[in-house]
Amino acid sequence: MPTPPENRELSPYTGWTRAHWEAAADRLLLDVRPFASPGGGLIDLPGPRPSWSGPRSDGLEGWARTFLLAALRVAGAHGEDPDGHLDRYAGGLAAGTEKPGRHDDPDSWPLMADTRQAIVESASVALGLRLTRPWLWDRLDDRTRQRAADWLLPALAPSPVDNNWWLFGLTVAGFLQDAGIETDRAAATIDRSLARIEDWYLGDGWYSDGDNRAFDHYNAWALHFYPVLHAHLAGDGDLLDRYGPRLRAHLDAYVHLFDANGAPVPYGRSLTYRFAAAAAPWLGTLTGHTPLSPGATRRLASGTLRYFLDRGATDERGLLGLGWHGPYPPLVQEYSGPGSPYWASKGFLGLLLPAGHPAWTDPEEPLPAERADTVLPLAPAGLLVQTTAADGLVRLHNHGSNHVHSAPGEEDDPGYARHAYSTRTGPSTGTAASDNHFALIVDGRATPRGPAVPAGTGPDRAASVHQPLPGVRVLSTTLVHGRAELRAHLVLGAPEGTPVRQTGWAVTPEGPHAQLHPVHGYRPGTGELPTGETLQGPGSRTLAVHGTTHGPAALFVALASLTAEPDPAPVSTLAHVRVDGRLLTVTWRDGTTAHLDPSSPEEP
Repeated sequence: MPTPPENRELSPYTGWTRAHWEAAADRLLLDVRPFASPGGGLIDLPGPRPSWSGPRSDGLEGWARTFLLAALRVAGAHGEDPDGHLDRYAGGLAAGTEKPGRHDDPDSWPLMADTRQAIVESASVALGLRLTRPWLWDRLDDRTRQRAADWLLPALAPSPVDNNWWLFGLTVAGFLQDAGIETDRAAATIDRSLARIEDWYLGDGWYSDGDNRAFDHYNAWALHFYPVLHAHLAGDGDLLDRYGPRLRAHLDAYVHLFDANGAPVPYGRSLTYRFAAAAAPWLGTLTGHTPLSPGATRRLASGTLRYFLDRGATDERGLLGLGWHGPYPPLVQEYSGPGSPYWASKGFLGLLLPAGHPAWTDPEEPLPAERADTVLPLAPAGLLVQTTAADGLVRLHNHGSNHVHSAPGEEDDPGYARHAYSTRTGPSTGTAASDNHFALIVDGRATPRGPAVPAGTGPDRAASVHQPLPGVRVLSTTLVHGRAELRAHLVLGAPEGTPVRQTGWAVTPEGPHAQLHPVHGYRPGTGELPTGETLQGPGSRTLAVHGTTHGPAALFVALASLTAEPDPAPVSTLAHVRVDGRLLTVTWRDGTTAHLDPSSPEEP
């Protein structure tokens, strides 16, 4: 399928227009067709392994997630469907629900009672049906509609997983309400689901993903996406007045997590969903709850889609694989199978905007990362954003996001436990040295970070406390200015003479420049450690500094930097640090001064 010519007058940053989005959607949909089951009820995509839910569930996942893409494509064209996408999915819906739960039927959908993952996929099925109701649902025969409704109805039960899964039932309920099916049960499910996520709302646009401190892209592509889109589709002004401002507040921060090259910050889980990261910015424009101008919204979304498609996200068959750029198994959770990457379909939400909408017709405008250096504390999440306009690079310092399952002594999840993430580095995975990690070295092994408890944020800083060993606490603070980072760790209760190690950014030979300089507590000099392959490619390495604890409270301070500027000045020239006991006075190169007491890290 030919790619439309770039339009650099309308889109000076990406060259892409609505025609490119339509062509990309059509290409993704056409390329999965050869993998449909005989009746089209499943799409069994090839992959290195099945998910933990099994091949039948994976086939449903491939069908449901690509159906959502087809729905967005056709609904955005007001039912025009020259490639016959919806006819194929209508046939698949009939075949999949004809004899659900039958393993001897090559098209049969698994039942939710047998396969929990089917609850997840029911949301994509229901949302796709809701978006295309005049062109698909309303044209089905009564028998097929009844079978499809029977398959969807179990999703109205309380969620078996206590996190964003509650919103799958809400999404199914929204469609069933519209279709006039079990409307009282559907209304009760909506109320119950929204009440549950209310318990996790922490303010400033941030939810935790359950009773934990897991902050990641699920905030944008699930916890905001489903309630706000439901309110919009239902025409429920009261709900939209409640959840729309929360989306806007989240986008105030979220839009700063995108590099000038289009990359979102790779942190958290399910990163194989890639350009689903564009869904929430599109949703903000669709509902009017966004801090971005229309041209900036398209620049962000087109930049993100191009970032992945230009870097091998699809293989020679045109299929999205399990990875980041290309395949990258260490990034993939066990719940993901070959169809999982098509959650990225959400990123095409902008197609619901009319072709004449300013988001498609206004010239692109620069992203926040391109306009000015930014330091942005995200207090509810314990995160700190640091961007530099000279290179468009984004760094995210983590002092409060933890994996839902992490506990003291367990191995760290690289998507949650690093002290920092960026749009152009790691994180490292596997048995190699961890990047951006402060550790005690016990019996030759680095201690994990474990859960980080936020200890405060300020205009230029974020801090946390973690317990790497029983009886030992580490108070960590990151202070930033321009591209410079000051990393301070106060170690309390460690045995005398315990070795410690601070690592820096994991960069590939072709990547940005990483710097790390010991300031206090560490031995002079900087070493280098291999971190193996990261999602940015092979040959990754990190700098490291080493020291030893002395006394019951040992302070360690280092300067770090990550930059894509050519020939950067040494990081040691970016700040002068004076240490008076526990009090640090930092004079940055431009003459501004900051003070830090790691035992009381908020600005004095």
